[in-house]
Amino acid sequence: MGKLLSNFRTTILLSLALALGMVLAFGQVSGGFGDIFWQAALRWVHVVAGILWIGLLYYFNFVQIRVMPNIPAELKPAIGKHIAPEALFWFRWSALVTVVAGLGVMLARGHAYAAEVLSFGFAGGLTEDQKGFTLMGVGIWLAVIMFLNVWGIIWPNQKRALGIVVVDDDAKAKAARVAMLASRTNLLLSLPMLTSMAMYQTLFG
Repeated sequence: MGKLLSNFRTTILLSLALALGMVLAFGQVSGGFGDIFWQAALRWVHVVAGILWIGLLYYFNFVQIRVMPNIPAELKPAIGKHIAPEALFWFRWSALVTVVAGLGVMLARGHAYAAEVLSFGFAGGLTEDQKGFTLMGVGIWLAVIMFLNVWGIIWPNQKRALGIVVVDDDAKAKAARVAMLASRTNLLLSLPMLTSMAMYQTLFG
């Protein structure tokens, strides 16, 4: 067991295999592999990718950005050349999977549901029954803004800051600050976004 757990790839693949076995088991006990099953499967992908995305967002903001000024100069290249690029790889792709799977869940619930959520409930006239859609719509649009921030601002600027794209020192420093501020923006938006998602699913389903 120790040998298995010592290897990251083996561990995560085994975990994935066990999880997929459970997904199939849910399909069996819930009455088949119809529309509801696929909605549930997409939600599972959405949640798993979302945990990785937001977990790395919190790692960057709770740990890396805060601790970097205290790291001795001779040790900082290890972060910039090895840890940060790897973390950013998983960060940006998990953001993409999270959003695509989330939109998949929304569309799987029907075009009327998607229209209500994306329009903050205005598609149905914003009656008393539609107000839950308003709050869910806020969460979805915050997630989309965060996703665009990752791919449109954070990643391009991190490539300059980390030397993946070669620029002069002034441009590198500016890029690092822009990336930090965009990351902090996503941190700011993350809790309202997660509140919207979690509260809606519990109260409105």
